[in-house]
Amino acid sequence: MFGRALTSVLWGMIADRYGRKPVILFGSVTLVIFNTLFGLSTNFWMAVSTRFLLGSLSGILGPMRAYASEICRKEYQALGLSIISTSWGIGLVIGPALGGYLAQPAEKYPNIFSEESLFGRFPYLLPCLIISIFALGVAVLSCWLPETLHIHTKNKVLEDSYDALEATAYGPSEKGNMQNSEERHQTSLQSLLKNWPLMSSIIVYCVFQLHDMAYSEIFSLWAVSPRKYGGLSYSTADVGEVLAVSGFGLLLFQLFLYPLVERFFGPIMTSRIGAALSIPLLSSYPFIATLSGLSLALLIGCASLLKNVLSVSITIGLFLLQNRAVSQGERGAANGISLSAMSLFKALGPAGGGSLFSWAQKRQNVAFLPGDHMVFFVLNVIEAIGLLMTFKPFLAEPAVDNCNIS
Repeated sequence: MFGRALTSVLWGMIADRYGRKPVILFGSVTLVIFNTLFGLSTNFWMAVSTRFLLGSLSGILGPMRAYASEICRKEYQALGLSIISTSWGIGLVIGPALGGYLAQPAEKYPNIFSEESLFGRFPYLLPCLIISIFALGVAVLSCWLPETLHIHTKNKVLEDSYDALEATAYGPSEKGNMQNSEERHQTSLQSLLKNWPLMSSIIVYCVFQLHDMAYSEIFSLWAVSPRKYGGLSYSTADVGEVLAVSGFGLLLFQLFLYPLVERFFGPIMTSRIGAALSIPLLSSYPFIATLSGLSLALLIGCASLLKNVLSVSITIGLFLLQNRAVSQGERGAANGISLSAMSLFKALGPAGGGSLFSWAQKRQNVAFLPGDHMVFFVLNVIEAIGLLMTFKPFLAEPAVDNCNIS
């Protein structure tokens, strides 16, 4: 996350200058190399260095957000960005499961992998290698991605065809914005920092991301903690099942329901509703922990699914605001700024969440918000701050010219 925070703006500017596709290809190849090296790490500092270099050199996420908003017509942008977020969410579910099943294969599957084999000497290489092979396939397939950044070409037929495609997809006003950004040839970072609709949505987005990362850390710790401390006494396998169900439900919601919700309420109202509903939901978690058996399994599964749905709804709504606050030639850099700020907050989230949970465990017998009640109260305070920031005068809606809405 720290490496990503340092370089995301640079990768965004490169994507605005040379196109989204080269950055996506380079990032995919970087993932193949450094993820494999991470699996071959022989000490702590080698592992840290490979992760830092991976974050620094793989600037995929910002250009992918810009790409998703550009490859889709205006009415399908919510679906495009929801697919990006859903892919991230599915990765967060499949990744840990893959690591759990394939790490240390010589110990788990001695009949297949011996201690003297490559995977016995490097116990974490197998899951990293599987991911790297998948990323290599993605890199190959990315060669056929169409470029969405308008770059003038000597072939007039291709240029006219691209002009027609842009006019159809974005309309005359946004087409004019693309041509203006082409004439500048370079994104003005200073103008982006002065773009308050963009910066305000990024700040609000960072607050919610801090909350989501802290929640993700706390949920797993809370689920496996003993019941005498207010936890669920779940095993890691039980936690994995809850997350898997949440991930599958999230996929269905993002693909089929979110675009309709966003079209009806708009991105800002969707984010507000998601934040407002998250507060009573989180407040119910300590009381859910008093249940047992089937009722506990059903309620915690539904609560986890609903929390993830609300969190991603907030995130996509803010993604839409960010991409509509700038013209096409600035989207790469704008998403780079967003990603850099988000990475810093995401780096703080797990450490802060873990420290908060540890401190709350020592407060089991106090009168005011004992134990886990304090944990979820603090999470709700952060969520409430983010909710308040979605209102004027702090959060400014994008200008009509940039977002192409009436």
